[in-house]
Amino acid sequence: MEAIGGYMKIAGSCAVIYLFIIISIRLFGKKELAQLSVFDLVFILLISNAVQNAMVGSDSSLTGGIVAAASLFLLNYIIKYLMYKFPKLVGIVQGHALLLIYKGTLNQVNMNKAKITLEEMKEAIREHGVSEIADVDLAILEVDGNISILSKEFTHKTIKKRKGRNRIMKNQS
Repeated sequence: MEAIGGYMKIAGSCAVIYLFIIISIRLFGKKELAQLSVFDLVFILLISNAVQNAMVGSDSSLTGGIVAAASLFLLNYIIKYLMYKFPKLVGIVQGHALLLIYKGTLNQVNMNKAKITLEEMKEAIREHGVSEIADVDLAILEVDGNISILSKEFTHKTIKKRKGRNRIMKNQS
């Protein structure tokens, strides 16, 4: 019976850490999600190592690890199911797409929200094969951090994965 209580503690700790990480990533910003650099990968690995003890405590047994992993899978399934059943939850967890350009005009408020500089926006539209902001009919920062571009009177659509932050930083040097 004592083992079951220990495993329940692991499951509860995993749930708390999972929700903390989801909220932290949500606050971190969706622009960063599509720009996973080497530094971001190292950060994620270190975070996972840092929270491991908080999830399993001193239980480093195979069963403890399985309980922790199963708890995370179950919680992930439940959250995805709830997002499917309650679409308003999607906006809370993932956020909403942001309109960045409409008919050649920058939406500066949304650019500021997304923390995208003018130079980053120009780079993104060039990656989509459009040379000038004025030629962009629609640019949207998607919830996954990618930018979708419509041009040529809304007939030409491209979606490109954003490059890593290190490439942006290199261009600014």
